[in-house]
Amino acid sequence: MPRRTSRSAPHRLRTPGRLAGFLKTASICVLIAGLLSPLTQATAAAATAPNDYCGGQCSDILPPGENGNATLAQILLNQAFGTQPDHAEDQLGPYADLAGGYSALTDAKIDDFFNDASFGVASDQVASTEKPAGRTDVTIVRDKKTGVPHITGTTRYGTEFGAGYAAAEDRLWLMDLFRHVGRGQLTTFAGGAPANQGLEQQFYRNAPYTEADLQAQIDSAVANNGDRGRQALDDANAYIAGINSYIDASDSGRYFPGEYVLTGHKDAITNAGTIDHFKLTDLVALASVIGSLFGSGGGGEVNNAISLLAAQSKYGVEEGTKVWESFRERNDPEAALTVHNGESFPYGAKPDSAQGEALPDAGSVTTEPLVYDATGTGASQSATAAAKAATATALGSARRGMSNALVVSGEHTASGHPIAVFGPQTGYFAPQLLMLQEIQGPGISARGASFAGLSMYVELGRGQDYSWSATTSGQDIIDSYAVELCQDDHHYLYHGTCTAMDKVEQKNSWKPTTADGTAAGSYTMRVWRTKYGPVAYRATVGGKKVAYTTLRSSYLHEADSIIGFQMLNDPGYVKGPKDFQSAAQHINFTFNWFYADSQHTAYYNSGDNPVRASGVDSEFPVWGQAAYEWKNWDPATNTAAYTPAAQHPNSVDQDYYISWNNKQALNYTTASWGDGSVHRGNLLDDRVRKLVAAGGVTRTKLVQAMAEAALADLRAEDVLPDLLKVIDSSTVTDPTAAAAVGKLKTWLTAGGRRTETSPGSKAYADSDAIRILDAWWPLLVKAEFQPGLGDDLYTAFTANLPIDESPSAGHGPTGSHAGSSFQYGWWSYVDKDVRAVLGEPVQGPLAEKYCGGGDLSDCRSILISTLKEAAGTSASAVYPGDDLCSAGDQWCADSINQRTLGGIKHHTISWQNRPTFQQVVEYTSHR
Repeated sequence: MPRRTSRSAPHRLRTPGRLAGFLKTASICVLIAGLLSPLTQATAAAATAPNDYCGGQCSDILPPGENGNATLAQILLNQAFGTQPDHAEDQLGPYADLAGGYSALTDAKIDDFFNDASFGVASDQVASTEKPAGRTDVTIVRDKKTGVPHITGTTRYGTEFGAGYAAAEDRLWLMDLFRHVGRGQLTTFAGGAPANQGLEQQFYRNAPYTEADLQAQIDSAVANNGDRGRQALDDANAYIAGINSYIDASDSGRYFPGEYVLTGHKDAITNAGTIDHFKLTDLVALASVIGSLFGSGGGGEVNNAISLLAAQSKYGVEEGTKVWESFRERNDPEAALTVHNGESFPYGAKPDSAQGEALPDAGSVTTEPLVYDATGTGASQSATAAAKAATATALGSARRGMSNALVVSGEHTASGHPIAVFGPQTGYFAPQLLMLQEIQGPGISARGASFAGLSMYVELGRGQDYSWSATTSGQDIIDSYAVELCQDDHHYLYHGTCTAMDKVEQKNSWKPTTADGTAAGSYTMRVWRTKYGPVAYRATVGGKKVAYTTLRSSYLHEADSIIGFQMLNDPGYVKGPKDFQSAAQHINFTFNWFYADSQHTAYYNSGDNPVRASGVDSEFPVWGQAAYEWKNWDPATNTAAYTPAAQHPNSVDQDYYISWNNKQALNYTTASWGDGSVHRGNLLDDRVRKLVAAGGVTRTKLVQAMAEAALADLRAEDVLPDLLKVIDSSTVTDPTAAAAVGKLKTWLTAGGRRTETSPGSKAYADSDAIRILDAWWPLLVKAEFQPGLGDDLYTAFTANLPIDESPSAGHGPTGSHAGSSFQYGWWSYVDKDVRAVLGEPVQGPLAEKYCGGGDLSDCRSILISTLKEAAGTSASAVYPGDDLCSAGDQWCADSINQRTLGGIKHHTISWQNRPTFQQVVEYTSHR
């Protein structure tokens, strides 16, 4: 069907100042003739791939569009006039329109907002057919609607060659960018902008790999996995060959991505310069970035220790520990669960008597420097701020992996077949980190999304008669060890021997380019590595100088998950839920995996969960001594004993599953804080539970449940009613407070959602109530908790868990305008505390009552006074404006922006809190 035109008009497509002067109309006209070199590809019929058991009921969407490459001429036209290359933005409109169209959705209209994800391309929908590099064993067909590559090979090598070629056609610049991120070389490659400095520092701190380290990970993955390991190596080599073939073709044909010219790597006139070929170790560097962003739960032990010491200082050791544990909520009985049938999967529990703890002396902790010898803009104030933010992200436990899933068993659907609506929230980028593809070849049959540069297999998508997806799980696979220093600051005791730390360095320098006008600068990133991992902090423990390290079970094992993805793509391997779970067990990153076919649903929590020594509390640093190491740990390979598959949360055919990065199961502890009585997972759980209770669930109803939750304000839906109970415990006489309460109640009656007055209006219904709550939340949290906790402990707890994550806040992998919201915040604390003050039952309460010191009248006074202050706070103060939005523009402050990683820009869209890539599936039959 023709592409649906978005009802959300473009919102301020802005050109950076540096490019604005460069993009003169005359220059564009001169360059276009020489630089537009499209490939002429014959249109041909393509047979629909066999063995598609979805019956036309599989759909997917991935904004902004499949085409993430643009020539220099296309970039110049986009920057000057806003024109878009073909298929660069055609999935953004349908994606955006669901926010205003979900209430009238029907099964027949689902593909107005999603793509038809059936295998193959109908003959009248073929846009192009090509034989990459003239090969006879692989064909790439692209469809008219979205330009997605459908790769069909007659040999395994040809199939993977085609996958690499198609990936480079769609994402070459992005792939190149992120292989440099993974190697800590982004600024040298793309420019020294503070954001680039921060990005490379964030990842280099956690994965400071040498070329030998990267190669060793390949060798290990191959050697330890038999035939599948050897096949993975062959597949990767063919994939790399396809990428490099496209590089050569686009270079000689002069249709390579224009960013190479804008960043100084190629000359637009002479074509001088090179685009470096990819090599196998680049794939490991790419995998380390993705694993760190989305699949590595844990960390934060030093920050936990700091807040525990603050609690003990405030309340005394015994009571302070109780207070700390109540805020930590490591096993909260009111938490929303993915496996909710009562099964228990103990992991990360508090030991009866902790052993080996190495808590720092108060005030002694300092963060290990990463940047040395900075010059120019590498030493600027903005560079320092970027480095500080990158350090906090790298060393904290709040992994902003996001993603959600709604899966209902056939017992509760209208058709009797399971239904799933699921996908990862990977942020919003231009081009997108993920790319769509279909791969059909010997031993491979799949369609879906893969991270660019790692798309030799579909990573999230569908097979012939099953679909799978993932959410970030966050269980703790990172521990912190205190190593006692000896001789100097770069030697430590390892099993009683004074041992030198390894120094790993990356020297970067940059100069201004057309794309990035940041003035020249340089620095060296330096990491000191121990057998217990890289050094993250320095401190004293009992007066002894120590270094705190971080040891991650997937460190030096970034390539291991390739085997699990290979299995998921193999129709000969996955024939049912147990096979799916077996494949997921081969993925060492921390994810929740979901599955649906025509008969069954399933769930499995993946990750190499280390078996810790008896008595070790994974919440806090322990001594780097043999007695406290992981069981069977080998420092040379960073391998250990891991908890068996049966001890990971898992399930088959539960009535329904939901996940929005919430707690997986009873007694299973995640590393991040905030798994309590109010979590964004409740937004899904409440809706899906009601659907299941009513029965007759359809694809439409499940999509509507997701879409409604995507517009919900968690604070309004699950906390505001209790706040209003306190306020309404007496008559509100103050006119300002009474007016604010009235507006909030009206908004709640309407559903408490952040929705436009009409699609495309760029203004919220109940906008004043939304402004009031946005202003009120931080005020009420501080007034409720700071007096009782004291300044030091309140500050320490906010370092463990930020108080808010509203849509307009700067958070997530893309900062502000990121879409994903309400993952981390103090809503559970406010909920439990206010309910306790009201005298209502609370399971797992906070150790103390804080609002008004536990007095209802005093609590009410605090809420009313802060509400009045919030009501008087102007929109321009609540939404101060940024490079996209003017101050006071509430809709724009919330809006989603495709954060540019290349030269093409896209318009902003209205806020939704939903997966970036999303599937809607209901299989009608099975093999």
